[in-house]
Parts: sequence; C-alpha cells; structure tokens
Amino acid sequence: MMTQRLKLTSTWHSFVIALVLGTFGLSVSAQTSDVTSQPFSAAPYKVGERLTFNISFSSFTSAGHVEILVGARGPFFDREGFQLKGHVETTGLVSAALFAINNDYVSYVDPETGLPFHAQQTARGSGGTSETPAGMNQVAGGLPSKETPLAPGSYDFLSAIYRIRALPLSIGSNYNLMVSGEDTSYQVEIKVKGEEIIQTNAGSFETIVTQIRIRSSSGTDYKPTVYFSRDQRHIPVLIMAKRSGGELRAELAGSELIPIPKPPPGQSPTPTPRPTPSPGAKSEGALEGVPFKVGEQLNYQVYLPTITAPVAEATFQVRARSKYFNRDGVLFTVTAKTTNALQKLFVANDTISSYVNPQTLLPFQTELKLSEGRTQINTKLTINQDYGRVTTEKNERIEIPVGTHDYLSFFYVARTFDLTIGKRSAISILVNNKPKTLFVTALKKEAVQLGSQTIPAIQVSLTTDDPEPDKYKLLGWITDDRRRLPIRLTAATKLGLIRADLAIIPVTPQ
Repeated sequence: MMTQRLKLTSTWHSFVIALVLGTFGLSVSAQTSDVTSQPFSAAPYKVGERLTFNISFSSFTSAGHVEILVGARGPFFDREGFQLKGHVETTGLVSAALFAINNDYVSYVDPETGLPFHAQQTARGSGGTSETPAGMNQVAGGLPSKETPLAPGSYDFLSAIYRIRALPLSIGSNYNLMVSGEDTSYQVEIKVKGEEIIQTNAGSFETIVTQIRIRSSSGTDYKPTVYFSRDQRHIPVLIMAKRSGGELRAELAGSELIPIPKPPPGQSPTPTPRPTPSPGAKSEGALEGVPFKVGEQLNYQVYLPTITAPVAEATFQVRARSKYFNRDGVLFTVTAKTTNALQKLFVANDTISSYVNPQTLLPFQTELKLSEGRTQINTKLTINQDYGRVTTEKNERIEIPVGTHDYLSFFYVARTFDLTIGKRSAISILVNNKPKTLFVTALKKEAVQLGSQTIPAIQVSLTTDDPEPDKYKLLGWITDDRRRLPIRLTAATKLGLIRADLAIIPVTPQ
C-alpha cells in the first residue's frame, strides 16, 4: 500500500510539473535561438481572461483544479506590465492521501515581450503559509538587491504559460526550453504535431496538438500532450499524461472574460488584509457593463405541484453602491419566506446579504440569517479573493479557488454570461462551506408564459462537478434581451418539481 501511494504521489508530482512548467518554484529559461527570437502575440494577454481547469487522475474524476487569470495592466513596481494570477489546488482524497497542493502565484510581465520582472508564490501546507518573492533581473539595476536575480530571458511558470501561448505554434515547428529548479534541471522540447477536434465539458474545440518532452538531469522522462485552441488565444484546452499509476488530465472547464479595472497609478500590487469597520452609506456611482442597476428588485412566487397557491415568496434586490468594510462595494440581498399555504408543514424565513466588488461582482463578505423550522443559523463569511481564503466568525479557514462566488453573487454574475446556444460556462461557488464547480449551459430558446405575458427566453441548465452532476435537475429561463432577467427557476425535490416564477416584470429600461 505504501509503495502504491508513493507511486501515485510521484505520478501526481510529475504531472503538475508538466502542467504548469514550474509549479514548485521552477523557472523556465528560453534558449536564445528559439522562444526569445520567435514572434510575440498579445492575444493571450486579454485583461479579465480567466481559464478554469478540472484535474482528474486515474479513477479520481475530481482530483483538483487550476485557475489562471490576466488580472490587470498598469504600473507595477515602477514599470508598465500585465499582472498574471494562478491558483493550483488538489482536492478530496488525492489531497488527503496522495499529494496536497494549494498554491497561489502572481507574475508581472513586460507587455512587449512577456518577460517577467517580478513574481511571487504563496504555498500553503500543514506548517502554515509561505511567500516566496522572486525578482527577474531583465534590466540592469531594476530590482532590489534582497531579491534573487535570474538569468536574462528567464520565465517563472505563469509567464511561461502565456509566452508559449503567444508563440506561432506552426505545424511541424519545435521549441526548446530549459527548466531549472532548486536541485533539478529539465530539458523541455515542444513539438507541434498537427490539428485535432477535441470535445470537453466546456465545448468542442479545433486544436493544435503539441507533444511536450520533459527530461530531467536525473534521467526521468515525461511526455504530456497539450491541445491548444486553434485561434490567436491558443487556450490550453486539454493536457494529458500517462503514468504508471494511471492517466492524468487537466481539462478546460470554463473560459470567460471578467471586467477588471486598470489599477490607479501608485497602487501597490501586493494584496493586504482588509479591516472591517461598519458599513457607510455614501453612494460612489452606478454600475457599468452589467444588465442590472442599483435599485432593481425582483419578486418571485414559489409553487409546488400539489398546492395551487404560492408556498413561498422571495425578493432579490440590488441595494446601494457604497463603502462597506472600508471597500467600494455593492450590496445584494435576498429574503425568502414561506406563505400560509405551507406554514402548517414548514416555516422558513431566510435572509442572505452579499457584499461584492462592483467591477468583478466577486463577494468579499457574505452574511446569512437562516430560520428554517427549528434550525437557526446566523453567520458571516469574510472572503479574500486574492488569496483564495474564506474566514468564518469562529476564525475557521476555508480554502477556495480564486474567483469563487456565493449563492447570491452567482445569481447576478450568471446574468452576464454568454448565453449563445450550446455555450457552457463554469464558475466556482461556495456551497455549504465547500467550493464546487457549477456549469451553466445554454440549451435552447423558448417562450415562457407568465400570467398574460409571453416572454422570449433562453433555457439554461445548472450542473455541478459532483458524482451526480444533475441530481436536482436545475433549470432556469433568462430573458433573451439586454436585461437578462431570470424569469423562471425549477428544481426536483422530494416534494416534487418546485418552480419559482418572477411575479413582476420591470418595464423601466435598464
């Protein structure tokens, strides 16, 4: 058993090295005759691009996840650059029994060459959290002496991923890299083999097939296959590696563009802990680029198949944009309670408040006041999106992927998704204090009858990465217009199919 566990651990280690070209503090040095002399495409450096990958290993269908994000373009460390972010985490049994990874990475790269001038790694483990800054001495005198300089033309793992995506990747071409770690060096050769159509959970892609060979100084040889989308962005759609313990796969789960503002001059790129004083009340502006506005109120009536009258009511509101916990934010709220039609069987009165970033709609604090029968829950969650961490009132920590939503913020951010029929979007959501991947798939256009109104809508399905991904048969209907109003939601329950219909359709243009 111990021998098998060691084999699995080694297999996982090998794959992650191949996956991120340096997850464990590696640096990637491009040979002058190859990468540094190749054309540089700016297409992969689209600010707001976030790619999410699900990792499977052998019989473990959900072994971990990877997220990479182009965070911003602006002045960092007195230089113009792109901010790249990454998060790598193993989950479930793989994390508990085989190999535990929970790391964050930030890299700042030159917008003309893709070369990094500053990078930072945060590794979490049983012994605590460690942060390792690395200065890239790409220009003479540009870095403090306390940081370790690297050779000119070298990359950290994040900048290397994007620089490879920025290559032409022409059929038949070869690219060589030298990967060096603390104790081991790797010769990396990328061969562009051909083209192939790949089907993933995120959709069907025309891809460029590359064979990557990674040879270490100790004689170990890895040969993962990477499929890049056949467009200017060269998104890594699928990564596969066959090892003695089974096949490892990193499959694209979602690709989206989220609105991220350019940081103002002089802003420190290093995130700092946020204090939590009482919310203020002064408005700081309206929302932009979203299909809703401050003041929007949506009222829903909830029905069960065996009861004619509504059994519950729910109200969603976009409240003031203001200062909350010393941050610019928008407050979303939902209140839901049972009606007289159900109160003889069950009484509930719930309120959820979500304080979100106005640009990304990501929550930084969630408050839940739940009264359901004899169960009473009153809790607050503080969410640090920079470090992928949720802290409860009891000071308990929950590790989450960077960019995780709560129940309420998801309701609003889903209205911003691309709802082209057949399009599948993925998002991380916190469910019962555990992160889950939620998939939203646009199924078809369909007219929905609400009272006397017939409303054109897009039917979407909501599934998860659980063993039973469609356990509750969740479906939604979102208006096929710029307002993107969720007008109907249905789910399978023990009491039958539950349905929530929008009671009042706002007529004010938004």
